[in-house]
Amino acid sequence: MLFHKITSTSLGIGYIGKGAGTVAAVATCLVWYFSLSVDSNFIVPAVITLLISALGIWSANIVEAQWGKDHQRVVIDEVAGMCIALLWIPVTPLNVLIALLLFRFFDIVKPLYIKRVENWPGGWGVMFDDILAGVYANIVLQIFLKVNLL
Repeated sequence: MLFHKITSTSLGIGYIGKGAGTVAAVATCLVWYFSLSVDSNFIVPAVITLLISALGIWSANIVEAQWGKDHQRVVIDEVAGMCIALLWIPVTPLNVLIALLLFRFFDIVKPLYIKRVENWPGGWGVMFDDILAGVYANIVLQIFLKVNLL
């Protein structure tokens, strides 16, 4: 159980309380920026994102039994969603900041079926609303980059 608590809280970030999701997303941006600004490999981040997502589903399922449905301590969903928002985006401070803002917008407002996905059972619902928010953020950012808005 300790492994799943550490995992689902993203090394304890979830214990911060209010705003922990935003802190987890910002921490993810920092790690992403400093690790990928050195190495621009596009396959490794995708594999890591997939592993974080799968681990998040598993851990969220486990901790839900003790903490309840989609507890605020569970922030690995924000980490996975933020990773998805950043996938295949050139790593610049501006792009990372815009990805963060777009991801948090979609995660908080929950448009376009995100709210519905949140109701899926167990870890699937916990993770997939943020995964979908990350997908939407990534699509919008890709469009911005294609039409040279950034």
